This record gives sequence, structure tokens and C-alpha cells, in this order.
Amino acid sequence: MPAAPESVFARLEPLLPTVSKPIQYVGGELNSTVKEWDCAGSSEDGGPTVRWALMYPDAYEVGLPNQGVQILYEVLNERDWIVAERTYSVWPDLEAAMRAGDADGPIPQFTVDGHRPVRAFDVFGLSFSTELGYTNMLNALDLAGIPLHAVDRGDDDPIVLAGGHAAFNPEPIADFLDAAVLGDGEEVVLAISEVVREWKGEGRPGGRVELLRRLAVTGNVYVPRFYDVVYAADGAIEAVVPNKPGVPFRVRKHTLMDLDAWPYPAKPLVPLAETVHERFSVEIFRGCTRGCRFCQAGMITRPVRERSIETIGAMVDAGVKASGFEEVGLLSLSSADHTEIGEVAKGLADRYEGTNVSLSLPSTRVDAFNITLANEFSRNGRRSGLTFAPEGGSERMRKVINKMVTEEDLIRTVATAYSHGWRQVKLYFMVGLPTETDDDVLQIADLARKVIAKGREVSGRNDIRCTVSIGGFVPKPHTPFQWAAQLDHVTTDDRLKKLRDTVHQDKKYGRAIGFRYHDGKPGIIEGLLSRGDRRVGRVIEEVWRDGGRFDGWSEHFSYDRWVAAAERGLTGTDVDLAWYTTRERDYDEVLPWDHLDSGLDKDWLWSDWEDALAVADGQDIEVEDCRWTPCYDCGVCPEMGTEIQVGPTGKQLLPLSVV
Repeated sequence: MPAAPESVFARLEPLLPTVSKPIQYVGGELNSTVKEWDCAGSSEDGGPTVRWALMYPDAYEVGLPNQGVQILYEVLNERDWIVAERTYSVWPDLEAAMRAGDADGPIPQFTVDGHRPVRAFDVFGLSFSTELGYTNMLNALDLAGIPLHAVDRGDDDPIVLAGGHAAFNPEPIADFLDAAVLGDGEEVVLAISEVVREWKGEGRPGGRVELLRRLAVTGNVYVPRFYDVVYAADGAIEAVVPNKPGVPFRVRKHTLMDLDAWPYPAKPLVPLAETVHERFSVEIFRGCTRGCRFCQAGMITRPVRERSIETIGAMVDAGVKASGFEEVGLLSLSSADHTEIGEVAKGLADRYEGTNVSLSLPSTRVDAFNITLANEFSRNGRRSGLTFAPEGGSERMRKVINKMVTEEDLIRTVATAYSHGWRQVKLYFMVGLPTETDDDVLQIADLARKVIAKGREVSGRNDIRCTVSIGGFVPKPHTPFQWAAQLDHVTTDDRLKKLRDTVHQDKKYGRAIGFRYHDGKPGIIEGLLSRGDRRVGRVIEEVWRDGGRFDGWSEHFSYDRWVAAAERGLTGTDVDLAWYTTRERDYDEVLPWDHLDSGLDKDWLWSDWEDALAVADGQDIEVEDCRWTPCYDCGVCPEMGTEIQVGPTGKQLLPLSVV
């Protein structure tokens, strides 16, 4: 049994006064866990310990609140034979100090729980919600002393495993990964741990290759090294085929079907430093079948699975007591669609009325909003503002993306909000959607003006505000828009400028309209990474070696660095940056993720893409939400052996006692 690694904190502590926000590297948060390195001695079978280092590849302030990492951290540590600790990306000032090191050499990437070297763990698990964290992964690997490329790793290196939404196309980082997991993680991380434990208990036969083979043959873990990619003469992919017996041609996503059996996090981590979300979040259901064609999260998390009203109440009660958070967020992709959201809102508002605990609901669909619900959520807190996401500026665009919200729906909804005391509404839109024109974007200004005018009319006040927030559309894998051409950044920025000028030139309403947007360049790079193949890995490595870090932060992102790296990294490949981004695909093209099974039928996705184009040409086609209508054959339920799970249950929020 290898000796337990020494904590690096004694070496790290002298560096902390020299860096910004040193508290983020100290650990010891409320509800954090530090276990003995050989914790399995107390387990009944006395088998070996399995050790996980979990990473959200961004700064502590972004990574610590991440729901996925917190859930896995708690699920793993509940097993007496598993050690799970957390690590986050270090800022450049600490990175420089760690590389400079001390008399004992450089200081390696460490966990914030036990300050143990990441390389000492069995599994290094990274959760990617965005592809712009890929350079941070390379930096963590290098700081940890783990070889960047999977083929160069030995038996003493951890298995580098990716999960999260970006893992549904892990091909751009395939050279750096040992494995990837698609879908829900709660059950599969324990299954992986069992495989690792059995392999260790047998004396590690066959080394890491045998361990990876055992993971791959389960069909639920993707091991890139066991698949060969064949390219055609024109640079497109000709085929992706297994190169090892027993490895499946397609790797399936994992779907957790009983959310009530997994009420996590039960003991949420309470940060020591300020983070982007200062609240306790409860996921009230998972999945979405609204059918918005741009939305990868809605497509890959199907089917809808609701938590019961009793479990929601119990989770809120336990989480507030365990953390002391004063805000509770009820999260999902469309929280107001929970079949018992009214009863949930009233029950929680009754329970915490008169206390310092307030409730919040994330961005709400216009057609799911009602004033009773809004009043319940604001009963014990302040009416800060409401957020709606029409996504498309014109009604035509909203039909193209299957966001079936009319202008009348939106005006009626905001009129109700303004007439009941709200003073601010935020509207979220996207620019660069398929078939979009300048006029579609400029109609965002018209819509904002109408919102302000209606707010002034129904409230009788002039202090009405409407904030317009705009993001650039990025086509994503496993959506109907995976074949779409991405809008180039020059046209994106030009449309945003026209819209901004239109808003600012409006003397009557312009000052009441806030305008927030991102320029088009980061979106192009996200597009490269989201729909790229293995050749893009060279680009990522070039960017990292040139100093690329924290690419999701505007102050650290460099478009010129990425363009130059793409030119170097893709030399001799017959493809370039535009080939991956602004080019439309056809049905016959082999997509880099076609061997990864999200459950969605490719023919159905293609048919929905064709429907979008038909709508753009004037046809009236709407895809209903299959929660309330007959199945429309997206493929998920029969392919994955799953089913939609919705209420109502007719039960009450428990416990009923008011605080």
C-alpha cells in the first residue's frame, strides 16, 4: 500500500499573502470533508480505498457553487471506502508562485480539502459545463505533474475523466482524456469506483489499459483511445470505429430515473470567499421537453423527471439547517413547469414567512408565469426583478427556434408584473440564430419599447426599467441546430451595434432600457470547441502553451491567440477555423459525436432542423411539449429505457410546521 501523500499546505501557506484572494485556497468550508487516506479499513470487506479528485475547471468563486460537483462530492464521500476531494483552477498569480516553488521544487496542483497532490488520486474527474474551460484543464494537468496526453501516462497517474454537458462531444480533448461519461453522474461514479476498486484489489492486473478496458466494456464510459477516427480526402470524418474487442460501437448516456432516491446535496458547501451564487439550490426536476431547437441542455437531459413535493420540502428544510443560507433557489431548466410548483411555492412561503429565508426562481418562461406564483416567491423577500427569455427578437425567429411565445404573451405577462408592484424586467435574447436577419434583431428594440410603455401605462409610474441581455448563438451537438452554420463574428457585432444605436437613439424610452451583450469573438471559439473533432486538440494545446487560461473570462480571453493557434494547429489538415464554425453541414456528414448516444434519434433531429427551415419560409410548424401531448418520437424513452415522470401527486409539502 503506497504511503499517504503529504499535505502541501506547509509549502503553500507562505505564498498566500502574496496572491489575490488567498482564502479560496485554504479549504475547511462548512460541510466539507477530509477523510483518512486509507479510509476503507473500516469497511466490511476491507477492500482498497478509491480516491477521487473532483475539479470544476474555473476559479473557486465559480466552481464551488457548481451543483454537479457538490452532488458527486457528497455521493462519493458517503461511501466509507471512497475519498473525494475538490480542486479548482488557480489564478495566474498563484500559478506563477507554484511553478517557481521552493527548495523542494514546484508546488503541484492540490485539493482544497486535504491539500493533497492531485496526481496521488486514482481518478481525476473534471466537470465541464462550458468548453471554454479546456485550457484550464491542461493547466491543472501540467501543474499536477500528470502528462498532458493520455498515451504518455503510466500506471501511477490517475484516470483523467470528463463529465458535464460538454462531455457529450469530448472529441476536441480526446487526446488529453482517459475517459468520459455522458449524462447523470450520481450512479455512474459509484459504478466506476467499484470497477477501480476491484482492479486495485486484484493487484492492478494489466495496468491502466486493462482498467480502461473494464470501464469501456460497460457501455457507459467512453474511452477515446479505444476508437480510431478515419478522415476522408476532403477533411471530413469518414468513420469512428472501435479498435479493441468488446468495446461498443456507441457509448450510451446514463439517466437517473428516481431523483427522490438521490436528494443531494443534503449538506451544501458554504464558501469562505465570495462566490457567484450565495444560495442553497434544490433541483426540483431534471430534463426538459419544450423542444427549443437551440437548447442542448434540454435535448441531452431528456426525459423530464420531477422530484416529489415531499422530497423538495425535505431537501429545502435539511439544506437550510445544514448551511445557514438565506436564499433558496428552486432550479431546473424551466422551474415553473413543475406540475406542483404552485403548491411548492405556497408551502415554502408559508413555512419561512417571517424568517430571513427567501425563495427564488430562475429565468421563467413567459407562458409559465403567473402572478400568484410570483407573489409567493417574493412574499418573504424583495421584489428585485423578473427575468424572461424570449430568445428571438421577432415572432418569426421564435417560431424558427420553437420558442412558442408571442409578443402578446410577453406584453400581457409584463403588464401583470408591473401592475403588481414590480419595477424591473430582464429579457434575454440570442443573436446569430439560423435564418436570422438584421430586422429580426432590431425588433428586440421594438419589443423593449413596448414593454416599457406598457409598464408605465399599467403602473402609472416612470421608474420602469427593462434590461435587454444578449448572447451569441453557438450551435451545439445533439440538437436540431447541430448542422447549422454559425454566424461570423463581424456580422454578429454589426447587428449588435445597430441594435445598441437604435436603443440609445430613442429619446422617449432609451434611458429606461439597459443593454448588455457579448461580442461575437468568444462565441466563434466556443463554436470551434463545441463541434470540433480530435484535430482541435492541437489548437487547444497551442493556446495553452501560449499562455491561454480562463478563456471564459473576457479579461483573459484572446481571440487573436486562438486564431493564430488554429492556423498553426490545423496546418496540413484540409480544415480551418471557418470549416468548424461558419459552415453548414449536411445529413450525410459523419459528425464527431455520432458514436456517442444521447438517446435522440438522428433522423428526428434532422427532421426538426428541416422544420425550422420550413418555418423560416413561412410554414406553420410547432413541436409540442410531450409532457402534455402524445409522444413525437424523439427517441429518448424507447432508446434509453426511460419514461417521463411528472405529477401531480396530490400530496402536500412536508413538514407542514411553519418555522
